[in-house]
Amino acid sequence: MTLAARHLSRIAALISLPLMAGGLSGCILVTDTSRMNPDVFVQETAPVFLNPAYAAQVPVQPQPVPERQPIPQKRDLYQTQFHQTYGIPVSNPVHRAYYASLRDDGFTLPAIPYSRIDARYLRQEVDYRTNEAPGTIVVDTKARFLYFVQPNGKAIRYGVGIGRDGFAWSGRGVIQWKAKWPRWTPPNDMVQRQPELAKFSAAQGGAMPGLNNPLGARALYIFKDGKDTLYRVHGTPDWQSIGKATSSGCVRLLNQDVIDLFDRVPSNTPIVVI
Repeated sequence: MTLAARHLSRIAALISLPLMAGGLSGCILVTDTSRMNPDVFVQETAPVFLNPAYAAQVPVQPQPVPERQPIPQKRDLYQTQFHQTYGIPVSNPVHRAYYASLRDDGFTLPAIPYSRIDARYLRQEVDYRTNEAPGTIVVDTKARFLYFVQPNGKAIRYGVGIGRDGFAWSGRGVIQWKAKWPRWTPPNDMVQRQPELAKFSAAQGGAMPGLNNPLGARALYIFKDGKDTLYRVHGTPDWQSIGKATSSGCVRLLNQDVIDLFDRVPSNTPIVVI
């Protein structure tokens, strides 16, 4: 076989390979018609390269116009807990923590709606000038405040409810005894005025500790000259009474506040009620 004949034989073999392959499977040779079809090409490129000759055949989809949004105001961009005019906090996160629901010795105290209480009567540290020594409790019955005197002219101040006129006590004494979740035993003269309280008398063992007990979560018992005055600094479930004169002589605090005070005050702490 001549050299020319050999070349012709090889060319014929190369040509026959695709034909044989096509007979074996339709997935081996795939004709890409998208770039060969002018209509397909125009559909793909019309948004960018619109040929006027195809304008009638290739409708161009209009692009949506972005909606114009109003420019946000500063108060929308920067959310704040502060009053827009004066910059005073609407709510104090410290008070949110102070008056949250509390699990204590098997009882669950509900959260106090402190935003409904005059902010003056919420627990806070204040400047307080007094001749009383640090560690003294001072109850200002006129202002409805209890101060626990601190060093350097400071005090921790709590709002209180006090006794009605004719049932208040004043003077100097000491906190001689403290109790967690105390029983409440109304004095005999109170039982005489309110016979419905007889079931809670000393003879009946007093009222059981609990969320509805008038002494609340803690009680500090005021003694004078070694004798029980029958007056107490205690908690109350009645948060609406803080800042008012409604009790029968005792000094009442919010339950969460009396727990805080109880933990700060040792036995034999002096107390002054003015």
